[in-house]
Amino acid sequence: MQKAHLLFVVLLLVLGGLQYRLWEGDGGLTHNAELRQQIADQKRENEALLERNRILDAEVAELKRGMETVEERARHELGMVKDGETLYLLSK
Repeated sequence: MQKAHLLFVVLLLVLGGLQYRLWEGDGGLTHNAELRQQIADQKRENEALLERNRILDAEVAELKRGMETVEERARHELGMVKDGETLYLLSK
């Protein structure tokens, strides 16, 4: 009877060890869920960066098309004016 009891305890310990590896060990279910979350986060970040790149590509193409765009950006972003123009600033 003692050998059967000891064998039962040993088998329970082995089963417990295997369950621990399944749930918490390297490559276990918890680790797998964390990796899936990281992949989803990275995909979202990649999509945002792709959208930003598309916008920048469109902006570059627009800048290559003509000086009107360059002039418009200089006026709005840098506050530049042409020779002979007078700049009026209106405040609300």
